[in-house]
Amino acid sequence: MIYTRTRKRRSLKSKSADNAAPDPSELPRHVAVIMDGNGRWAKKRMLNRVKGHERGADTVRTVVRTSREIGIRYLTLYAFSTENWQRPQTEITALMTLLKRFLDSETREMIDNNIRLNVIGEKERLPEDVQNVFDQTLSATAGNDGMCLTLALSYGGRAEIARAARAAAQAFKDGQIDVTEITPEYLSGFLYTAEIPDPELLIRTSGEIRVSNFLLWQIAYTEIFVTPTLWPDFTREEYLDILKHFKDRERRFGRVSS
Repeated sequence: MIYTRTRKRRSLKSKSADNAAPDPSELPRHVAVIMDGNGRWAKKRMLNRVKGHERGADTVRTVVRTSREIGIRYLTLYAFSTENWQRPQTEITALMTLLKRFLDSETREMIDNNIRLNVIGEKERLPEDVQNVFDQTLSATAGNDGMCLTLALSYGGRAEIARAARAAAQAFKDGQIDVTEITPEYLSGFLYTAEIPDPELLIRTSGEIRVSNFLLWQIAYTEIFVTPTLWPDFTREEYLDILKHFKDRERRFGRVSS
């Protein structure tokens, strides 16, 4: 089910009510986010696109902290797609620098708040210095058992599925399995997200109604919420409001309504 918001709602509730977190029992276990709109945010203000990404990093901090505080177990953020490699080199370099800076500033907070970092995608395509910083943070947070923060970097859903198919084909070729054993559950074991539950909720900012090659396999039964808010303008209050709407959705998984 796709739920869209055509304009920002004006709530009649008090500010304290807006800031109240949903009941933990009604929260999705796994929230995924397509963080879209940094460039348009900057363009509207006649700023360089990089300024939009910098402001977007502040929103990342807000959403990560809010998710941890209210009890989200898994948070996955679409940070850099395989298609993003086609952007101007100056922007790519700036994004890589911003990623390093983010990890340098947030690793201690992740350690102190029991957050485990996870990275999915073709990490080997990232610059070596960026890979090294990620490896350090992954190692430093590996023992944490609180919220799992997954960053999708150099990630593409189609490529992920093809990778899983190749692995299954190789297992069949090597005689490890029979062709009848290649089931959805078997293929899922070869995905980057094999140890992570599928997201119950996918949020996309900026109003674009598409999934942009993100978690194509995993979102088969995910509730999708599209907001027109650009990512740098996305607030804690709007995030909490979307989570409150999630509890009203009936997830039928192909069955009829109860």
